[in-house]
Amino acid sequence: MTGVDLETLTSWRSDWSGLRVGVLGLGMTGFAAADTLVELGASVLVVTSPVTPAGPDAERAQLLGVIGAGLVQADLNGLEPGTAPAELVEHRPELLIVSPGFHPDHPLLLWAAAAGVPVWGDIELAWRLRDKILPVAEWMLVTGTNGKTTTVQLAATMLAAAGHRVAPCGNIGVPVLDAIRDPQGWDVLVVELSSYQLHHLPRSGPGALAPWASVCLNVADDHLDWHGSAEAYRAAKATVYANTRVACIYNTADAATRLMVEQAEVAEGARAIGFGLGVPGPSEFGVVEGILCDRAFLDDRADRALELTTVPDLERAGLGAPHVVADVLAASALARSFDVPPAQVRAALEGFSLDAHRIAEVAERGGIRWIDDSKATNPHAANASLAACDSVVWVVGGLLKGVDVNVLVERHVTRLRGAIIIGVDRSALRDAFRRHAPDLTVFEIDSDDTEQVMPLAVHRAAELAQPGDVVLLAPAAASMDQFDSYAQRGTAFARAVNDYLNES
Repeated sequence: MTGVDLETLTSWRSDWSGLRVGVLGLGMTGFAAADTLVELGASVLVVTSPVTPAGPDAERAQLLGVIGAGLVQADLNGLEPGTAPAELVEHRPELLIVSPGFHPDHPLLLWAAAAGVPVWGDIELAWRLRDKILPVAEWMLVTGTNGKTTTVQLAATMLAAAGHRVAPCGNIGVPVLDAIRDPQGWDVLVVELSSYQLHHLPRSGPGALAPWASVCLNVADDHLDWHGSAEAYRAAKATVYANTRVACIYNTADAATRLMVEQAEVAEGARAIGFGLGVPGPSEFGVVEGILCDRAFLDDRADRALELTTVPDLERAGLGAPHVVADVLAASALARSFDVPPAQVRAALEGFSLDAHRIAEVAERGGIRWIDDSKATNPHAANASLAACDSVVWVVGGLLKGVDVNVLVERHVTRLRGAIIIGVDRSALRDAFRRHAPDLTVFEIDSDDTEQVMPLAVHRAAELAQPGDVVLLAPAAASMDQFDSYAQRGTAFARAVNDYLNES
């Protein structure tokens, strides 16, 4: 044992040398953790499932040997509860860094608990090490069931328009550990946090975050198979507000987010800032007669508001869907908390475009629009997409992750022309349509061939669609049953649409 007190490891300049650390997982997060800890002088052993030679982790596995970290490949899903690979046991880790994909009841985490080995996530490690490059960047935290990536990108674009050095990072794809080590340094990190990452964050003590601003965009049941219950999922999301110093931003249309702010332990002087699509009250962002307004960050907020942009302007930029307008308001609140002028907020929005596979129009032919919203990986996101359409042929299904789809189907029956069910969890959707829309035409795609799923779905959708309809891929489910990612699923849909239209 090195005898290191983990409570004292609160800085890049602390003595991390010789600390024995196990890193669970070899995705981008796991590799960033291993690379960082080796740079600090720790003794690092990465434990991961077997790496496929042509898979995404193969290059990272080779680099581990170059940087000086050990690697163990084992069948981690086949471990008995509370056990660990012999190499990890022999390593005698004093700390485990866990990647977000490991369930709380994973055998390795049960082993760590029984062995008394502390477990941190990559976000806690990054927070403790955030002072490598001085001055230290401020952190803004973004979570929610849906809209996280869009909001992070919007806020970062607004901050950059005002001249700030800003890095969007976290669950958005750039590990926070990479961002804090970037030699150019940053003024602000806008950090997207999943419920998995929030689950592992402490709310007090040296590893607890104290962000400049934080927002939970919305909360709907998701990832229940990971968290075990809706209550545990919401509790993880609520962690985003802990110790916030300037602005706790919540959704006025989502009572759960308001309650999270009311119950949060925050720094003295931190303000609660609401956002929503209605007319804003004091200390809120909202919409008045098509104008997006800030009634929070100005002196005379009781009687005045600052204009940010207009809904028609957002529509011209492809940002006019109601749920995207809400994301714009949340991002504006983050930016305005950092004194970004309204003119810079507007300028940033004029040049902004949504990510691929987020309500992206693939084609329009014969009065029928084909829309790819493959990123709608849960019912809450699919609900927003459906609500933006009048008449829909809905392509839905995938890996439902334990969530109930009945409410979603019931809510949108009147706007459905028909439905195409894909994916492995078809029975729950089939039952929901039978219960709430017994007269609706519903086709199932039962092919196990990934290459055939979307062509079959598109042909079936074309049989149902009429002029004025939207054929909408909004799966309300994860993609990993038949596709590598939501991006691959969306790309397959777009390719199938274009192939069909070209053939026609």
